[in-house]
Amino acid sequence: MSWTWRYEAEDGSVVAVDGANGSESFTSQGDAETWIGELWRDLLDKGVTQVSLMESGTRVYGPMSLRPVT
Repeated sequence: MSWTWRYEAEDGSVVAVDGANGSESFTSQGDAETWIGELWRDLLDKGVTQVSLMESGTRVYGPMSLRPVT
């Protein structure tokens, strides 16, 4: 199994970051969640407004907004 983040705009369309439509692959859900927790601000700066967690191409959850709650 591989876990990845799908990068999305607010309308759900895929956003490419540095030529990729999603994150690197992770071997566990926990690793993927830790990674997004560390890099979400960088992704937001690059135009990603939400992400969905994918397991082997199937959506596990999301979309999850990257915008801070105000």
